[in-house]
Amino acid sequence: MTKETLSQGEIDAILAALSSGKVKIDDFKETKKEAQYRPYDFRRPNKFSKEHLRTLQTLHDNYARILSSFLSGYLRANVVVRVASVDQFTFDDFVRSVPTPTLLTVFSLKPLKGMAVVEMNPQFLFPVIDLLFGGPGELPRRVRDLTDIEMAVMRKLAAKLLENLGFAWNDVYKVEPEIESLETKPRLHQIISPSEIVAVITFTTVVGDGTARGLMNLCLPHITLDPMLSYLSSYRRYETNALQAEGDEAARIQQWIERASVSLTVVTGETEILVRDFLQLQVGDVVPINRRVTQDLDLLVEDVCKFKVQAGVLGRYNAVQITSFKEMGEA
Repeated sequence: MTKETLSQGEIDAILAALSSGKVKIDDFKETKKEAQYRPYDFRRPNKFSKEHLRTLQTLHDNYARILSSFLSGYLRANVVVRVASVDQFTFDDFVRSVPTPTLLTVFSLKPLKGMAVVEMNPQFLFPVIDLLFGGPGELPRRVRDLTDIEMAVMRKLAAKLLENLGFAWNDVYKVEPEIESLETKPRLHQIISPSEIVAVITFTTVVGDGTARGLMNLCLPHITLDPMLSYLSSYRRYETNALQAEGDEAARIQQWIERASVSLTVVTGETEILVRDFLQLQVGDVVPINRRVTQDLDLLVEDVCKFKVQAGVLGRYNAVQITSFKEMGEA
């Protein structure tokens, strides 16, 4: 900072202003700006950006709608599933937040490496089991551990839920969820490193008439999603959608292309004759051409030679049979 020297006239003017009260001494005090600090926990870094979390919420909003339709038909009862929140925690914080007992479905997301977890708490689990066994879908009087038969039934249902998860993810990244194990005591099993950052998508569930309300959590570790995080960016989604046609759209394009008409012309051979001879041609005259009987003919598509063909007869009609594609530079 450079210092400037005041003249005697400037000094007198400042003193006169101070004595008259036009300028206060506080105006000459340096004001210190308070630094704005934001707390950051190095033990819990934010590995998922806000954009990643927004995309995960949009993606799983669609998954919730798919689950609502599937479970309503599968259980023959009204089931509503909605996304309540999407956030990131350490896996240890997630495990401490879930009740015991609960049902953890550990699964892989091929071709991604690592494991992910779906947690279904008792308030959602037991009404579903009650419906599967023919009951009205009510909660039991007390929460208990699942029996072996109930675990086998829930394993089949979990496989269906993960299958629908794969359908919901197809627009962003193709994965094949596969069940690895089912656990009921989350704190007794080391599924993922406790310090690993995970994205937790929490779903609210309403089964039946609305009295059975529960939660379902989808836990996706950062280490598992890391190879495909770029696909969760908005620009990447728009770029992918612009460059790749969906299955239905590709079928429509193919259908319209197949309906386009093209002209086909078979060239049997070529020759040169005088105009005088051409004008004297009569029916039955024979004109020699520059092609042997054993040679293939040319098939032109829109006046462009594309195929080599052999002449023949199909029923009452003259026809040709394609024998090969015309190679580049071939005469």
